[in-house]
Amino acid sequence: MNFRVFAARFALMAVCTLMMAAPQAASAKGRTFWQCAPYAREISGVNIHGNAWTWWSQAAGRYQRGETPKVGSVMSFQRTARMPLGHVAMVSQVISEREVLLTHANWSRAGGIERNVRAVDVSPEGDWSEVKVWFAPMGGLGTSVYPVNGFIYSGGAPHDLDDDFKPSLDLDLSDLMAEAKKETPDAG
Repeated sequence: MNFRVFAARFALMAVCTLMMAAPQAASAKGRTFWQCAPYAREISGVNIHGNAWTWWSQAAGRYQRGETPKVGSVMSFQRTARMPLGHVAMVSQVISEREVLLTHANWSRAGGIERNVRAVDVSPEGDWSEVKVWFAPMGGLGTSVYPVNGFIYSGGAPHDLDDDFKPSLDLDLSDLMAEAKKETPDAG
């Protein structure tokens, strides 16, 4: 086995171990640890698995997509250097043509849920291709501008998950996909 394959397998095992340890540590503190993708799937009804950045392409042909925010739709953030796995968040309220409230997980606080936080369209064309999002440690909109693919429409009413909601204890690794390059076989 070459070093790159070994390193990739080791990294995957380390991440899996951390994923299993983090919910236990969070539960010990009285809260559940959430990643954005499983939480968005649970509350929106958009049944897509995998890293958040893959949701937009996976939704093609399965769900309607567009540039207009609607309650219950999922805002799909593109991946960036600062956010390599992307992000997904459910629209909980439309305030105006350029402002919505989002409900999402793992943004301001690792594993934490935030309900009805502000997101503002700052794109020059007003097409929701760039947004600023409320960031709790700052107590206001963050300074970063995040590129957005658009909105994935669930076609159903969003679910209301309260603080007592407990996710399944089954570990769903489909939202953790290794981002490894394909290797060419060794010439022998």
